[in-house]
Amino acid sequence: MTTPTRLLPFAPRRAVQVLAAVGAAALLVTGCGSDSDKGSDEKSGNAAESGGGTRTVKDATGTAVKVPANPKRIVTLTQEDLDAVLALGVKPVGITNGQGLSKPPAYLADKVKGINVVGNLLQPVMDKVVAAKPDLILAGDMQDEQMLKQLREITPATLVTMAPTDDWKLSFRGIGNALNKMNDANKVIGDYEAKAKKAGEGLGGNKGAEVSIVRWNPDGPSWMEKKQFASGVALDMGLKRPKNQDKDGNAHTPALSLEKINEIDGDWLFLSTLTSDGEKALKDVQEKPAYKDLNAVKKNHAVTVDGSVWSTRGGPIASGVVVDDIAKALK
Repeated sequence: MTTPTRLLPFAPRRAVQVLAAVGAAALLVTGCGSDSDKGSDEKSGNAAESGGGTRTVKDATGTAVKVPANPKRIVTLTQEDLDAVLALGVKPVGITNGQGLSKPPAYLADKVKGINVVGNLLQPVMDKVVAAKPDLILAGDMQDEQMLKQLREITPATLVTMAPTDDWKLSFRGIGNALNKMNDANKVIGDYEAKAKKAGEGLGGNKGAEVSIVRWNPDGPSWMEKKQFASGVALDMGLKRPKNQDKDGNAHTPALSLEKINEIDGDWLFLSTLTSDGEKALKDVQEKPAYKDLNAVKKNHAVTVDGSVWSTRGGPIASGVVVDDIAKALK
């Protein structure tokens, strides 16, 4: 299937820097004035139950948006937004399929049973969004201005929740603020960080190992930069990246040729795919001498993982999955 191009992979550096200047940090700025002046509870950091009213937040583009003080009908347009609201204990009324998928991501499947799918990743079907009657739309890293205009006609409370260089924690805190659940968001992050640290310390001889994180595309492998989601989780566990992969950024490299396959080597090699063509390409190369000569492969340290988790922009639930995957492999 065809999926929209997201800004993660190859965003031009200058454009990324400009957009990141306003980033999801803007989502953390809240104006407490509201129609009912009951929009926030400064003592708890979460919304007080009120009969209505609005709050004003800024989204990841710096746009000030009025949102319900206590949104009840949320539609998410990316799996990162879905991951975030589920982690905050909120069940949305409309979701989209996962990245590269024609269904919701498998790692969230048991949590989204019965929720209407309103389209594919960042490609909502407007009639289905209307039918969901949202009072808040979380639009991920949506860049299509025409589509955003249509969404805002459905509800003005439509938020872009992630800028190109935002990590999942920053975006998640912004979503927590938009839902008036900032304390809950901070607790979720704290719990995750404690889990990651404990798991990393329990890896025995593999504590501090160098892990290579690779997505296999139809035309070859791409290794992930240091601030990419799954890489960030590995670093939170106290692991390292191979020297040639120790690069700042949250993108991945262009696909490498077979002659450069040694660039993906490490103490451990985590491989993911997002499409059936990528999966076939990986299976094909696994029979070739160049792949079999990798040190990680020789040591039986090459692990296949779910690309719909590892190759995304991430979220708190996905982060837990990555911690578990790494711990299971390295123990």
